Amino acid sequence: MAEVIRMPLLSDTMTEGVIAEWHKKVGDTVKADDVIAEVETDKATMEVIGYVEGTLLYIGVEKGKAAKVNGIIAIVGKPGEDYKSLLEGGNNNAPAAAAAAPAKEEAKPAAAVAAPVADNGAAAEALKNATVIRMPLLSDTMTEGKIIAWNKKVGDTVKSDDVLAEVETDKATMEVIGYAEGELLYVGVKEGEAAKVNGIIAIVGKKGTNVDAILAAEGKPAAPAAKAEEKQATPVASAAPTATPETSTSDNGRIKASPLAKKLAEEKGIDIKQVTGSGDSGRIIKKDIDNYVPAAAPAQQPAKAAGAPAAKAAAFVPAGQEGFTDIPLTQMRKVIAKRLSESKFSAPHFYLKIDVNMDKAMEARKSINEISPVKISFNDMVIKASALALRQHPAVNSSWYGDFIRQNHHIHIGSAVAIEEGLIVPVVRFADQKTLSQIAGEAKDLYDKAKNKKLQPQDFSGNTFTVSNLGMLGIDEFTAIINPPDSAILAVGNIKETVISEKGQFKAVNIMKLTLSCDHRSVDGAVGARFLATLKGYLENPVTMLV
Repeated sequence: MAEVIRMPLLSDTMTEGVIAEWHKKVGDTVKADDVIAEVETDKATMEVIGYVEGTLLYIGVEKGKAAKVNGIIAIVGKPGEDYKSLLEGGNNNAPAAAAAAPAKEEAKPAAAVAAPVADNGAAAEALKNATVIRMPLLSDTMTEGKIIAWNKKVGDTVKSDDVLAEVETDKATMEVIGYAEGELLYVGVKEGEAAKVNGIIAIVGKKGTNVDAILAAEGKPAAPAAKAEEKQATPVASAAPTATPETSTSDNGRIKASPLAKKLAEEKGIDIKQVTGSGDSGRIIKKDIDNYVPAAAPAQQPAKAAGAPAAKAAAFVPAGQEGFTDIPLTQMRKVIAKRLSESKFSAPHFYLKIDVNMDKAMEARKSINEISPVKISFNDMVIKASALALRQHPAVNSSWYGDFIRQNHHIHIGSAVAIEEGLIVPVVRFADQKTLSQIAGEAKDLYDKAKNKKLQPQDFSGNTFTVSNLGMLGIDEFTAIINPPDSAILAVGNIKETVISEKGQFKAVNIMKLTLSCDHRSVDGAVGARFLATLKGYLENPVTMLV
């Protein structure tokens, strides 16, 4: 069966995308992980992956022209397959046109396909009054998204700019906008469950639209999905009388709160039911958690603490007990595990270590910060020095692509940041062309976004080299796993006072240990060594970075 490829939602403000380049032409074979096109959005140019296999049968948008989000841009199927039925009833302006896919069988003898024709007719009629909302592609490595929260329930009125749901991807939690108006007729994925990219997550349209016909045309069971909605609503409704929320609850008893607010409340031990929401319709947001001060908690806690020791001491008999907690994997953690495993076991790593005397760098930083509009960190100096060294050693600024090595002309430095869910790498673009204060200001903004889950896809993609710094955590030295598609990653250790011998005299100097992990397929040992020597020169004599 032919599959429709639609214009994905690649940023939270995107309404349409311009086809910057097609990487496939009609008749080409397409694999599930092939990049079929490059799309220019309002924020960046990103790759579009179809996640389907077959032959490219149809291209709906020419290079240089735009398509609305969810509009049909291509169709993939078997060679010679009739795909025209997929375009009936709206082409690019009918986001749910793919539901008509089974109609291709109409070309066969009429008697043999009488029932499917009837079902397809009902689906086509239903699609005139409804729009299918699909799981958008929210990051360049995303294959599925997990529904964290639905902001609408079946029966609610939906406007074109309403946020329908919040989705956790491999990189961040982002909002999904349906760009459709009407009533929410169907929810296909429960909170806490995942859906593949391009999978149906909801249907919006006129009340009374035949949703079952649309789902049947997509090959999805209609009746069980409807029953699941009823079952999901029933326990919540029955639980409402026993809950004691003061504010911020919906009619079915569910607490209205953003995923970040829920997470912060859990981390801080705050009963979110007691928090008053200041967001839309009383929704609890991050600010409400940050500003929440429990009135009764301080008085209650000492009372409990006073009577607790005797009871706990008497009950605590075992010297120790076995126990464990199974923590469900987040989308980010799944992708970290997958990509770094692929990197470690497919890329032949080798490691180069060097000691850097940071005495002059420490003096220079102190002087620079007296006049800089933003505080310069040692990590900012490492990013700048790495970028300048990459300019002199472009072989390190490369990527392995199996049949060829791509040597990048631009220098985008990724700086690894640890957050609760795992590791993310915001990218400082054109770092070699920026001043230290520009790098420091941009890096600070990116780190703040990362910690607050506000990074957009263009903020954490496109790196050509990565810096991972654990020195601020007291780690003297370590080795890092290469961050694809880079060919190298620099592990930065702590600056530590060390006694050395120089010309027969002992003296204390401040040493920082650097370890360069290299992909031996694209970077040779001598190339990596020369890069490290250049980097060392910049850091030991920072004035050379200002030339």
